[in-house]
Amino acid sequence: MFKKLKNKNKSETNQNNDLDIHNIPEHVAIIMDGNGRWAKKRRMPRIKGHYEGMQTIKKITREASNIGIKYLTLYAFSTENWSRPESEVNYIMNLPVNFIKTFLPELIEKNVKVETIGFYEGLPQSTIEAIDHAKAKTQHNTGLTLVFAINYGGRAEILQGVKAICKELQSNNQSSDIIDEELFNRYLMTHKYPDPELLIRTSGEQRISNFLIWQASYSEFIFNEKLWPDFDENELKECLKIYQSRQRRFGGLSEE
Repeated sequence: MFKKLKNKNKSETNQNNDLDIHNIPEHVAIIMDGNGRWAKKRRMPRIKGHYEGMQTIKKITREASNIGIKYLTLYAFSTENWSRPESEVNYIMNLPVNFIKTFLPELIEKNVKVETIGFYEGLPQSTIEAIDHAKAKTQHNTGLTLVFAINYGGRAEILQGVKAICKELQSNNQSSDIIDEELFNRYLMTHKYPDPELLIRTSGEQRISNFLIWQASYSEFIFNEKLWPDFDENELKECLKIYQSRQRRFGGLSEE
């Protein structure tokens, strides 16, 4: 069940934003949902919602970096999103270009490293060039790693990994008996990152929509009611407080 987050006045917000700095999740993943509904509620075109959603990415990236989160993975575009209207897809594909143009200097200043997971196949060349430029300019940064999941799908990722493992086994004449979780992890797009301890989805929807299927096996889920453009720094902190209030047992029993 998701917890409804109520509005608070300034003094209450300051008081409730206190976090246990020793219990900050290393990796937070977010399904950024609700851009279209945000725009529809305001009788605006859907693309306006995506534009405002990009501004939210900037705010949440800043806050995640300030809090001390090490990895922030954002579900930007799924392998299923290609079915949306062409004009909307084209606009979304141009967002990385605008994002990098306006935000890259600050990312460099804040020591943020940009990376991606997903499939380059089918992405416009301008999108690829913007992403590659951001990666190159931030590759030596050692602060927050900002991971965009773009043209990403959990099932497609797993299938790609299985095919690669099968090919290697055949080439080396090895038995499938050597396959274990550690080996399988090495063939996932996320092999460089720890599994997310916390997965947040905005807009109140309660599903993970083909996002980090393998990696989220023991993630804490929080389904926040805010539409993504309305999600802000205080909402992120509230989600972290909920995370900190939970006991993570990984299938075991907590100590009495």
